[in-house]
Amino acid sequence: MDAVQALVANIQGLSSAGDISHLHVVLKQAPDSLYAESTRLLPVLDQLDPSKHSLGYLYILEACTSGSISKEQGSALVLPIATFINSCDTEQIRLAPDKFLSVCKRFKDQVMVLEEPLRGVAPMLTAIRKIQTSSEHLTSLHPEFLLLCLLSKCYKAGLSILGDDIFEVDQPRDLFLYCYYGGMICIGQKRFQKALELLHNVVTAPMTVINAIAVEAYKKYILASLIHHGQFSTSLPKYASSVAQRNLKNFCQPYIELANSYSTGKIEELETCVQKYKEKFENDNNLGLVKQVISSMYKRNIQRLTQTYLTLSLQDIANSVQLNSAKEAEMHVLQMIQDGEIFATINQKDGMVRFLEDPEQYKTCQMIEHIDSSIQRIMALSRKLTAMDENISSDALFLGKVGRERQRFDFDDFDTVPQKFNI
Repeated sequence: MDAVQALVANIQGLSSAGDISHLHVVLKQAPDSLYAESTRLLPVLDQLDPSKHSLGYLYILEACTSGSISKEQGSALVLPIATFINSCDTEQIRLAPDKFLSVCKRFKDQVMVLEEPLRGVAPMLTAIRKIQTSSEHLTSLHPEFLLLCLLSKCYKAGLSILGDDIFEVDQPRDLFLYCYYGGMICIGQKRFQKALELLHNVVTAPMTVINAIAVEAYKKYILASLIHHGQFSTSLPKYASSVAQRNLKNFCQPYIELANSYSTGKIEELETCVQKYKEKFENDNNLGLVKQVISSMYKRNIQRLTQTYLTLSLQDIANSVQLNSAKEAEMHVLQMIQDGEIFATINQKDGMVRFLEDPEQYKTCQMIEHIDSSIQRIMALSRKLTAMDENISSDALFLGKVGRERQRFDFDDFDTVPQKFNI
């Protein structure tokens, strides 16, 4: 422990002197002595201030969490790590990002072992903001944070990072998990449009072999499409990888059959299909979503009635969409009116429903502000994509690859400049 105590003295002295770069050099030479004493390092942290001695505190904390940790040891480490994340100096921890990421991931593991994922939500969000170089940067902590939000059902906290436009990704797996967990959070919040966007990113992302994340995302993508759009197309866009286009359907046949049954508009066929594959849906933890698919078919059938009739009795609606009673039809209609899916009034005296036109005139201040903000966001995105295209076009690796590919083709038969025609 003499070497450790000497290191602590160095951390205190060099941090106070503001010589962080020299301290970093010293710490890089110390891992062996720290790992050798990893089981006895926790009390040493009491001698350091996580806000002033952040870099040294990080190295010691990482050594503490490097080996196997019992449940009791993990319980003792959770609070010091959370305190460190909240109070550490951003500039110092960015000198050793790998160690900071390692500590945060072990922190996530420990709160899961303790079955207290909610304890990890706020510290992990703070960790993301501190290690991010910008809001466009996807770190390896993003999916870990979203997983904790899912397990603790703290969906609103997860939404706080899902609104960021991502342009920088450290590892492809991080993007897959970020979009998959993010899609699940949006489904939990009934934000199906955003969920579809995120799940679509997983399904169409570049891949050389099919992976389990893409398969599970495709299953949920099918169900969310049926719930939100009332339809699903099995054809993937051209920019999806050939691996995904060839293989995804083979892993999701029960879900493809469910979509085909849904397209008939017949509730009996849909319920028969659900019963046939009920065990499969349950094993995939998708039975709740499948039940929402069934409920959405009733809504779609009611919406079709609005295109044909101006007024209709609740009993006729129940008969047309195969609901059990007029009361059940009334509950569906009321919910759809509340959700803005149809515009109608119900006469309680005679049980008649009057369907109305969409009252939105698109001229209110709120709607104009919404349209303006959408236009501004699209313009900003366009500028960003133009800048990215310019950066890629001048990248040495990209130009080298294009040069090698160009040699495989003969361009002599093609004009590089359009010809001028005399009229």
